Amino acid sequence: MSRYLGIDLAWGARNRTGLAVLDRTGRLIHSCSVRTDDDIDGVVAEWAHDGHGAPVVAIDASLIVVNQTGSRPCEKELNNDYRAFRAGAYPSNLGLPHIADLRGARLAARHGWNTDPSTPAGGDADERARPVCIEVYPHPAMVSLFGLSRVLEYKRRGATRVHPARTVESRRAAFGLLTEHYERVFGELLELDGNARWAVLRKDVASATKAAELNLVEDELDAILCAYVAWLWHHERAALKVYGDFAQGYIVAPPPPPPAGGTVAPPACSASRR
Repeated sequence: MSRYLGIDLAWGARNRTGLAVLDRTGRLIHSCSVRTDDDIDGVVAEWAHDGHGAPVVAIDASLIVVNQTGSRPCEKELNNDYRAFRAGAYPSNLGLPHIADLRGARLAARHGWNTDPSTPAGGDADERARPVCIEVYPHPAMVSLFGLSRVLEYKRRGATRVHPARTVESRRAAFGLLTEHYERVFGELLELDGNARWAVLRKDVASATKAAELNLVEDELDAILCAYVAWLWHHERAALKVYGDFAQGYIVAPPPPPPAGGTVAPPACSASRR
C-alpha cells in the first residue's frame, strides 16, 4: 500500500522545498513547502509512510553526478527531445557548488531510498521492500502530459538578454494555465476538486500581486507534479522514459509529445485506481 512522495528540492537550505504526498489510490493528501532538512524529515515521517508498504519518491534534484564539468549524458539526451519545447535540463556537474553538495542524494541515503531506477517500485507485494527514489524534472513532464508546444513560463527568472524578467501579470497568467492543466489531466485522480489545500493554492495564484506571492506556491505545485510522476512510475511505467543510466546519472520523464504540440493521452485517465 505505497504512498507517492514528490519533492521539488531547493539547492540550499535558504530556499523553499516543495513537498506533496499521494495516498495509494493517487489522492492528494498533503502538500506544503519547507526549508530545512529537518523540516523535510518531519514531513516524510508524518506523511510518506502508511505502515504497509514502501513509498515511491520522485525528486526534482540531481541524485547521481560523476562528471566534473559540463552536462551529464542524461541531460544531453533529454535536451535532444525537449530543447525545441524550451524544457531542457540545466547542466549538472561536480564543479557547481549547488550540485557538488548532492543534497538529493544525501536525503535519499538518510531515508534509505534506493535510487537505482531498475528497482521494482513500491512495496505492495512485499512490505519489507526498500523505498524507491527516482530523479525527475517537472518541465518536460508538463510539456508531454499537457500536450504543450512549449513550457509554460511561470518560473521566476532573473533578467538577461536571453530571458528578460517576467512580470507578475504574465507569471500569474501562466500559473493559471498550469493549474487548469493539473485539473484537466490528473485532477480526478488526485481528487483536487474539494481538496482544501488545492483551493488555497488556486486562490493564492489568482490574487497574487507580487512576485513573492507567486514564488510561495511555485515549489509546492512542482512537488505535486513530481508526486504524480511517482504514481506513474509505480502504475504506468511504460508512460515514462529513463534518460541516461544509474552509473552516470538519469532523469525520468515522459517521452516528448507528438509534433506541433499534439496532446498525448494522459495515463491516469485510463488507469484504474489501485
